[in-house]
Amino acid sequence: MNGPAERAAGRAARVAARLGIAANGVLHLLVAWLATRVALGGGERADQAGALQAVAAEPGGRPLLWLVVVGFAAVVFWRLREATGGFPGPGRHLDKRLFAVGQVAVYTGLAVLTLRAATGSSAGTGGQGVTAAVLRLPAGQWLVAAVGVGVLVTGVVMVVQGARMRFTEDMRLHEAGPIARALARRTGQVGAVSKGLAMTIIGGLVVLAAVTYQPARAEGLDVALKTIAAQPFGAVALLGVAFGLASFGVFCLFDARYHEV
Repeated sequence: MNGPAERAAGRAARVAARLGIAANGVLHLLVAWLATRVALGGGERADQAGALQAVAAEPGGRPLLWLVVVGFAAVVFWRLREATGGFPGPGRHLDKRLFAVGQVAVYTGLAVLTLRAATGSSAGTGGQGVTAAVLRLPAGQWLVAAVGVGVLVTGVVMVVQGARMRFTEDMRLHEAGPIARALARRTGQVGAVSKGLAMTIIGGLVVLAAVTYQPARAEGLDVALKTIAAQPFGAVALLGVAFGLASFGVFCLFDARYHEV
């Protein structure tokens, strides 16, 4: 049986993981706000790096970002534990293990971005520099194209699972009241579908970067959203995507409270 120290450490780790999930929600709300400004004609960087830079520029922003780094790191360790043995039985819950691996990658990236913002480092050039380096490798175009296809497929899966509300399987929504339960389900559904659509666009841009040998096309969410804005009726479409990202942000706040950790 675990002693008091182990139980206290476990509780602290769970609290930190919930903090990380909630911080991701707030980050999505900030990105949604930046995307709205882009739709209305602004030139802000509408991605996680842009949102983190905005936080860092505020009084007390950098100390807050250090706290967020801890939360993101806690989510990484929690998801890594799930991916390497958090689900019982050989071959069982393979889809959940794969999802946990994806979450490890996502939150590791968020932790690195947040750490750079907290230390005052430049946000860099997004995916362009990495893509350019990979494209110069032997078979680099194939590698970049494979990554793009993987992101695109992940986006499609996220759309399907979001529409089916698969995310509720790991949440204790029976503890929530009827209004909170309904809001969690609906914001999760709308948010997952919207974010999945954005990921399919990002994946398509990465594949296009490989085919055309133009790494500047592989800049991630910021370029994806601005690509939407550049289309006919793009401002309206981008406002819709911003609403979806905001929905996902709200859902993350519910997830931070009710997810099985």
